[in-house]
Amino acid sequence: MEIKILGTGCPKCKTLEKLTREVVENNNLDATITKEEDIMKIMEYGVMQTPGVVVDGKVVLSGRLPSSSELLNLLTIK
Repeated sequence: MEIKILGTGCPKCKTLEKLTREVVENNNLDATITKEEDIMKIMEYGVMQTPGVVVDGKVVLSGRLPSSSELLNLLTIK
């Protein structure tokens, strides 16, 4: 699974990146996590509010911080 954290570097974006890495590690998910900070590339996903999460090219969350359990749910939906 390919996970992208969309955010320009604000505290919420950094928190989401940390939370995502923790959820992936704690649940032994096979995932590659990258961070996209370029606002033009973020807007290409249609995300107007950060932070955002993209899983395998699909935006699954934007504009807020999820709980750990919600994030795990978003990452494991098939």
